[in-house]
Amino acid sequence: MRFPNLLFFLLSLQLSFSQNYSYQTIPAELLKNADAVARIDEMNIQIDAIDKMTYAVKSVITVLNNSGNRFARTRAFYDKEKKIKRLEVVAYDAFGNELERIKKKDFNDIAAVDGFSLYLDDRLLYYRYVPVQYPYTLEFTYEVQTSDTGAIPPWYFLSGYGISVEDSQFSITYPSLELKPIVLEKNLSNISVQKKEEESKIVYTAKSLPALEEESLSPPFQSISPRLASRLRKFNYKGFEAEVNTWKDMGSWIDDKLLTGRTELDQETVTMAKTLVEGVDDDLEKAKIIYKYVQDNTRYISVQIGIGGLQPIAAIEVDRVKYGDCKGLSNYTMALLKAVGVESYYAVVQAGNNKIDFEEDFADLSQGNHAIVAIPYNDEYHWIDCTSQVHPFGFIGDFTDDRKVLLVKPDGGEIVTTTAYLDEENRQKTKSSLTVMEDFSIDGEVTIETRGVQYDNRFNLASDSHDNIVKYYRNFWDNINGLEIKEYSFNNDKEDVVFTENVKVSAIDYISKNGNTLLLTLNAFNSNNYVPPRYRNRKLPFRIQRGYLDEDECVIKIPDSFQVSDLPDKILKETKFGIYEVEVNRKDANRIVYKRKLLIRQGNYNKEDYGDYRTFRRTIAKYDNQKIILLNQ
Repeated sequence: MRFPNLLFFLLSLQLSFSQNYSYQTIPAELLKNADAVARIDEMNIQIDAIDKMTYAVKSVITVLNNSGNRFARTRAFYDKEKKIKRLEVVAYDAFGNELERIKKKDFNDIAAVDGFSLYLDDRLLYYRYVPVQYPYTLEFTYEVQTSDTGAIPPWYFLSGYGISVEDSQFSITYPSLELKPIVLEKNLSNISVQKKEEESKIVYTAKSLPALEEESLSPPFQSISPRLASRLRKFNYKGFEAEVNTWKDMGSWIDDKLLTGRTELDQETVTMAKTLVEGVDDDLEKAKIIYKYVQDNTRYISVQIGIGGLQPIAAIEVDRVKYGDCKGLSNYTMALLKAVGVESYYAVVQAGNNKIDFEEDFADLSQGNHAIVAIPYNDEYHWIDCTSQVHPFGFIGDFTDDRKVLLVKPDGGEIVTTTAYLDEENRQKTKSSLTVMEDFSIDGEVTIETRGVQYDNRFNLASDSHDNIVKYYRNFWDNINGLEIKEYSFNNDKEDVVFTENVKVSAIDYISKNGNTLLLTLNAFNSNNYVPPRYRNRKLPFRIQRGYLDEDECVIKIPDSFQVSDLPDKILKETKFGIYEVEVNRKDANRIVYKRKLLIRQGNYNKEDYGDYRTFRRTIAKYDNQKIILLNQ
């Protein structure tokens, strides 16, 4: 009789355990807008000494659909100082029944190279779980021991758009007041977070956090996500100890421990550099010559050598092998500039299309993923990205523009802002002519000049293949059916940073027919039909990250057999988001001139303004598709 009772007990225990991870137990409010649900999300950090830290992670994620797979992260980084002591994944089906148990030995071990990172661990253990059905649950646990206490893992209560959280906990334990961490709290006001601080321990807990839906023009998630960052005033990193209270201190430590002695070059290279600038007295002109030399004689490759991917390869070594990562090439360029008497500074930046600033009052090593160089000249900085072999001197484009970065100077670190390309500076000027034929076809000639970020989006056309160029224009002018690209030529003016495109096109049946009425679309070469989606109850503010100015002028020639009916009235719409203006005039009996101006202003806007912005964009889309009637005489 005992055996059945025992079996019943075991089965009941298994059922009870399984129900913990059954998707059926997820509250309905956590399923709304969610692709995944974090059932348990916790990190416990223990600091034992200035050079000893352990952190344990447990993440239980129920993935509801294919889009939720991005949240089922099963990976852990390690290097010489960072040891993974425990690592396991357990997979469960929709009802919480165990499907598979994956041990550390089953993980893939690869080099952790992402293409440009400044702070990057050397190795990565990862396991790619392939689901057979949805929903499913992954329980991921691991523990890391490290001597590095200079980069404490950050904590996100919500890890992205589309994931909700049942139970989140972050704790950090420390041995003494000297090693008590400073915790930066960001965006916690909109969620319910409990903070408990006791002797030698700080604990944050949050429960029942609904998913945030990613809406059109949503801000970068990091700017709105509830998160924590932690740092120690005194820390160890790759064998170097530091005491850092401010960014000035951090800059001094980087300069003293990581950069000193790395800019030495052999005498032959110094002589070569001086020969390159012989007869040139202006420091900025010298810098342009050195930058071009680096572009022409080195190549970028991600190299994780030195202090945990933090310290640049010595300039003399980059000079020998002619390649380097962002740190090595930046340091090498600085060495060459130093050889010719030009001052320059090493800069650490959070690179990427999204503008992410360094936290001005929180000096820690977890910020920044890229290195560039600043050259002071006439009380301003000229920025160069030494990994680029194509960008003009002093032009950084949208990869590192308009964001707060750490400048490493001889007297310490300083937070400064990189070059911002604002609104009218991101200019596209289009001048064109359009000849309408009696068979309704057209011939056109178009000249497009771009500057600022719009230059950055276009100048690579000059080095692309013919097939890709034709494909690009057919996509860019997809409003013209049957478009043929007859000729094109480009001029990339790197001195003034202007890219010019000259294109000749043709198309059949450009004029549309509605019964006996002939319709001619006025805006052939820069029609903007973008209208952001409608939200009945928008939740988030919105951001126009980069503004721009488009100016268009097109002379349209009509054959003698056609007559132009009445021309439309002038359109002028002025809003806080920008200006839209269209004007159509007769030049003579057979020619009309179409002029258009569209200015979009960058900025952060309240969610209540979204409806007005959407109305503005609808107006643009409407009038960009404006037609006039032609009469066949």
